[in-house]
Amino acid sequence: MGAAQWRTVGCDWLLIDGSSLIFRAFYGTRGSPPAAGARDVNAVRSFLERLARLIVQRRPRRLAVADDEAWRPDWRVELIPTYKSHRVAEPVPAGLVPQLPIIRDLLEAIGIDMVGVPEHEAEDVIATWCKLASGTIEIASGDRDLFALVEDPRVRVLYPEKSGTTVIDEAEVTRRYEIPGRRYADFAILRGDPSDGLPGLRGVGSVSAAGMIRRHGDIAGVLRERRLGEADRAYLERAMSVVPPVADLDIPLPAGRRDAYPADEQALRRLAAAHGVGDSCARLLDAVAKLPAIPASEE
Repeated sequence: MGAAQWRTVGCDWLLIDGSSLIFRAFYGTRGSPPAAGARDVNAVRSFLERLARLIVQRRPRRLAVADDEAWRPDWRVELIPTYKSHRVAEPVPAGLVPQLPIIRDLLEAIGIDMVGVPEHEAEDVIATWCKLASGTIEIASGDRDLFALVEDPRVRVLYPEKSGTTVIDEAEVTRRYEIPGRRYADFAILRGDPSDGLPGLRGVGSVSAAGMIRRHGDIAGVLRERRLGEADRAYLERAMSVVPPVADLDIPLPAGRRDAYPADEQALRRLAAAHGVGDSCARLLDAVAKLPAIPASEE
């Protein structure tokens, strides 16, 4: 399908990178001060609204939100000390910290699964769900790491850009990076990625990394077929464990939908009133209430 702007389509699963959507919601509303005497819940409100729009626009049969239980998992940092080191210098903004539990509590009351796993990131949860789920899957995330999960015709990424949200499928990965559509993780390891603290191989940029992938197939092929220095070989071996999202976490696939919403009407009313987000909750409830039906034969 290649790059495509928003279109009304249906998918079996919509998997949300919760941290990615929450941070976009927060930074997209920093110029909007709360009403006098009110708590700052602009990120909460914007997150609920954005999630509702995603559901309406993509029309999934099921959905779930993945959470970051660890911003920099210790085991990844032990293997590559620079891994996402910017998250130490730029921690979660102080204004967002108190809004995170509000979002989690509201999703629980509404009945939308939000799942995290200790010492793992949202990308690992999503990768595991992709392995467990059947049917077509769309992943909403601004994290390029999840391009590694693209798999035609089953899995694609909804990636936000200045021009709008682009559907990333294998053809789009190939168009952008000149590599086979399922080889993004190998490409990122070789080229490096400053946003993730990946050093890459010395002297290897985007063009040479793509050429190595086309010639050798993947990192295993590079290790097997190229003459490498000891330091480069050690980096590649460690990065193979760090960069690809973990797809075998010990978690079940959530139900992804309910027979009726909200899950806890009393709790939702209390939370919505306490934080002044009743309208946003109502729009999200309306969106999930209209999830396309699933035939009995597919339940």
